[in-house]
Formats: sequence, C-alpha cells, structure tokens
Amino acid sequence: MTPSSIAGADTDILRERPFQLLLLINVLPPLGTALLSPVLGSLVEPLGASTANVGLLMSAFTAPAIFVIPVAGVVSDRFGRRPVLIFGLLWFGLTGTAIALVSTFEAALALRFLQGVGFAALTPIIITSLGDLYAGTKEATAQGLRFTGSGLSQTVFPLAAGVLVGFAWQYPFLLYAVAFPVAAVVYVYFEEPLDDPGRDDSDGDFREQLGDLRTLVEHRRAWTMVVARGTANLAWFGFLTYNSILVVDVLDGTPAQAGLLAALASLTYALAASQAGRIADLFDDRIYPLLALNVSMGAGLALVFLAPSLPVAAVGVVFMGAGFGLVLSIYRSIVTTLAPPSLRGGLVSLSEGSGRAAATMTPILMGAAIALSASSLGFTTAVRAVGVGTGLLGAGTGIACLLAMSAAAPIEMGE
Repeated sequence: MTPSSIAGADTDILRERPFQLLLLINVLPPLGTALLSPVLGSLVEPLGASTANVGLLMSAFTAPAIFVIPVAGVVSDRFGRRPVLIFGLLWFGLTGTAIALVSTFEAALALRFLQGVGFAALTPIIITSLGDLYAGTKEATAQGLRFTGSGLSQTVFPLAAGVLVGFAWQYPFLLYAVAFPVAAVVYVYFEEPLDDPGRDDSDGDFREQLGDLRTLVEHRRAWTMVVARGTANLAWFGFLTYNSILVVDVLDGTPAQAGLLAALASLTYALAASQAGRIADLFDDRIYPLLALNVSMGAGLALVFLAPSLPVAAVGVVFMGAGFGLVLSIYRSIVTTLAPPSLRGGLVSLSEGSGRAAATMTPILMGAAIALSASSLGFTTAVRAVGVGTGLLGAGTGIACLLAMSAAAPIEMGE
C-alpha cells in the first residue's frame, strides 16, 4: 500500500522538501492544547491552583491568538513567511519549556499567554505557505495532509505527556523544547515561498496594504468564508468541552471511555482530512461536498449528545470527525485562493482568528446556556439540548455562508 493509494496521486508532495519542512513545523502548534489536556489535574497542587481555575491554562493560550493571528498574517505578507515561522518556533518553544521552571500558577498563566503568541505565528503561516506553494487539488491535498499530521500529533504527544507527568509535573513541558531543533532545520533548509517576500517599509505602503485587505474582506466571497471557517469550530470544541461530562455524568461511563471517544474523534478527522484532495477532485464545485459535510458535522454532534449509549455516541463521533476534518481542510484550501499572494497571509490569518474566537467562546456560551436551562429542564436534558443546538447552529451557519458565497460575484482586486 502506497500513500497515493490512500490519499490520491497528489501525495507526491510528501517527497518535496518544502512540504516536508512545513509538516515538521506543524508538529508543534497542536501541542499547545493537546499536550496539556491529560496533565491539567496534576498541576493543581504544585502550582497552587484549584480544580476550578486550572482550566485557565487552556484559555490563556487560546485567547491571545484571536488578536495576534491577523497581525502575524499581515507581517508575513510584508516581510515573508520564513522569518515569522522561525520566530514562532523559537518563541513557542522558549515560553513553553519555561513553564517547567516556575512555581506559581500566575507565572504559568503568563507564560501560557505568551506561548499563545508563538502559536499565532505558526499555524496560519503554515496554511498560507501551502497556498503559496500549491494550487488546485494539490493544494487541497496539502491542506488535508497537514491536518492529518495535526491529528496524529495530538494522539502521540499527549500519551508521552501522560507518562512523563508520572515522574515529575515539569517533564511534559520539556517536550516543547523540540521546537528548537525544528527552528534550526527551518533556518538552514526552508526557502521563502513568496516570489517577492519583502515590501517597502514606508507607512504609506503599510496603510495601503491594510486598506487592500479591508477591501478584500468586505467582499461577500471573502467574509462568508471567514465566518464559515469560525463556525466549523463550534461542533469540534463543543464536543471537546463536554465529552467527559456527557460520558461520565449522562451516560454513566468512565473517564477512560471519554478518552477513547476523544481519541476516536481525533483519529477520524485525521483520516478524513487525508482525503481532502480526492474529494476536491471529484467535484467541479466544492460547495456540494461542503454542504453535505456540514450536515455530517452538525448531525454527528447532535447524535453524540442524544445518544442513549456509548456505541451510538461513537457513531456520532465518526460522522462529526469526518465532517470536521474535511470541512476545515477544504475551507482552508478555498481561503488561500481568494487573495493575491500579497494579501494571502492576512486573509488566512483572519479566517484562523475567526476559528480561535469560536474555540474560545464556544465553551463559555455553552456553559452559560446549560446553567440557564438546567433549572427548568434538568441537568441531563440541558446538556443534551445545548449540545444539539451547538451542532445545528454550527452546521446551519456554515451552510448559510456557503450559499451566500456561491451567489456572490468573483473577487476582482485591482493591481
């Protein structure tokens, strides 16, 4: 069995150095949250945290990216992808490993916040660089394989963290040091994918660049994709947030079973994302598979929350994960084609910022909705109802954005 037999002929890009280097960089960003997930409980006592506030270590990481990602995209359009990626790797690794040296919860929170800045300079720029290097179905394949790598990274490294935390709570954070040799390899071998990586440094040119980006985003084809990219995260982060509560408190399962359900979700989206190029190649208009995949994602999450048993929930997870993996891969492939190279990083970063905003707000809004409805519906019914509503909202908004985009005129940017 060869890679091309699994993911299509375009998997030849796996032998290309630029793609290999981008995949290598891509090992790091998923670890921002995945590495911490299995060890949060072990950090309560040594850092002087509580079970109520230790989760802030997650929010502190995701929040800054909402605002920093668009800045990173504009900077990469102006000065090139390579310097932003190298900075992101070094900053991500430095702030992450430094957590092993602190002894207070406040210091750990501050470092997690700074590490989120490093994340903002990685994932969006990797996605943008793939758009610089490839086009058509090859680019869709590249985005899908990148996302597959993210899923595999989120499966392997958390297992290592779970073992290391048994020796000392600091050890999992040392895994972030892998960023340093990766940065060295990128510095030596990675070539700038932009034909013209530099821009005039005058304030006038910078204001003109921002003005062009604003004009682009005001176009219906662009802003609908930015919004659609964000709403795709509603289903995924709704599942991640309430998976353990649903399994343990509603279905009378165990934390281990909740972990297996989460692993199944990650594995499903990783495998599905590898097929993005094939799906894109089968349809002249990508809106048709995207409409179906949004239905799969939303209906899958609804089934997870309505499930009377774990096997039924697992079926829902498969539908949700498959929809999520393919939707995000194809969305990203479309976004990179909507902007000229000089604005691509800015538009991609705005769409990824939309995703981080959805990831940050989904747990908060779902928690508020459950709290408000639990008194009248009961806790179990409230959890199920809010989970179903989250799936329907994400899928419905995504479908509405796709229909609006398909009816809009093509984008024409003056040179």
